[in-house]
Amino acid sequence: MEELQRALEDRGLTVSNVPEKGRCLFTTRDFSPGEVIISQEPYVSVPNNSSAESRCDACFESSNLKKCSACQVVYYCSNSCQKSEWKLHRLECEALSKLHKERRMAVTPSIRLMIKLYLRTKLQTEKVIPASAMDNYKLVEALVAHMSKIDEKQLVLYAQMANLVSLILQWPGINIKEIAENFSKLACNAHTICDSELRPLGTGLYPVISIINHSCLPNSVLLFEGRSAVVRAVQHIPKGAEVLISYIETAGSTLTRQKALKEQYLFTCTCPRCSKVGKYDDIQESAVLEGYRCKDNGCIGFLLRESDGNGFICQQCGLVRSKEEIKQIASELKSLSDKAPISTPSHNYQEAISVYKAIETLQKKLYHPFSISLMQTREKLLKILMELEDWSEALAYCRLTIPVYQRVYPGCHPLLGLQYYTCGKLEWLLGDTENAVKSLTKAVDILRITHGTSTPFMKDLFVRLEEARAEASYKFLSEE
Repeated sequence: MEELQRALEDRGLTVSNVPEKGRCLFTTRDFSPGEVIISQEPYVSVPNNSSAESRCDACFESSNLKKCSACQVVYYCSNSCQKSEWKLHRLECEALSKLHKERRMAVTPSIRLMIKLYLRTKLQTEKVIPASAMDNYKLVEALVAHMSKIDEKQLVLYAQMANLVSLILQWPGINIKEIAENFSKLACNAHTICDSELRPLGTGLYPVISIINHSCLPNSVLLFEGRSAVVRAVQHIPKGAEVLISYIETAGSTLTRQKALKEQYLFTCTCPRCSKVGKYDDIQESAVLEGYRCKDNGCIGFLLRESDGNGFICQQCGLVRSKEEIKQIASELKSLSDKAPISTPSHNYQEAISVYKAIETLQKKLYHPFSISLMQTREKLLKILMELEDWSEALAYCRLTIPVYQRVYPGCHPLLGLQYYTCGKLEWLLGDTENAVKSLTKAVDILRITHGTSTPFMKDLFVRLEEARAEASYKFLSEE
């Protein structure tokens, strides 16, 4: 702990134990919006390889891949990536190669992550690879496992997974109970590694980053540059403040967020946003985001259940929607949603569009215009339309989602910035240069804080904005 404190001191940070919360990361100086608070390489990481897509084990790139000839499980995109991982993969490769081919191919990313965890610890203990204050197994040992809060079914699953790890490693005297506990630690502490557009690429364990606690109103954001986890301030953080990130998707009611945190991370959030649960503002927000619309299409009031339980009354105009009417539409919606494809093969795009548009029509009848469910359906349609290169209709759907994004996310949130970016790209493709400049400028204003300015994604965004501005200026001069 002392070594870690010294390493954090140089970064303007310190770890303190707080009653009811455990370890917390605090600042010892001010941080400005967009400033990097802390970054860390993963102690271990694995890509989300599947039959549809594979990635390099070292950098998570998906092009120029070559499979390891021995284990036939791991891919690398270059000799340098293979060389950087070789000390660790040599041991993993030996262990995996002893398995029957079918069993080897069935090894999940979670099992691989645990195998790599134990192999890396062994190599650091033997001083084959270096350890440091920010990179050692003691930091993993210090992570919370929440074993007492896990139900029996999950404990049995962790025990089965631990036995499989033991079978693969074949180390005499390996502690099965400790492996099972480490699986629980991974469930609570590992992070999904995403690209700059927040598409998931893999999973990594970052033991120092994992000290940072959750808030539904965070002052920082965690993003990734390659495999590096980078935490940036999204607002001014004064000296002595706790650094807070969000563990979950924060668009949703307090009860929805609390449920997600309890199921995945096994704690109840008490942040300022969650402390409003049951108060009028929170009830209103829940009714807007997850409740029903007024039957007067011109009214945007929210509905609350009548005291007799027979219907829902609009809090703005007083109109009542019967429980039977809502049940009827909800039943039709469920029936249709059950037919919606989980994934959409390219040859079924038109069929998927037809289903999702029918779902959207029913959701517009049932839900409030700011409904999260309606927004999610429109997101699905947007993605399919972009795959089909139907830029005009894709832009129409993108614009429909923007007001909801503005409502459910803080002003400086990466998802809001990325939605402006998508809108700007589509506007530019359709020749609407003036609006493209506005959208891309809004995207840059947010993403330069959340993403920094030096990644390839951000450099490309700056170029797009400059080109759009130049094109807009040229059009303006041509019209004079």
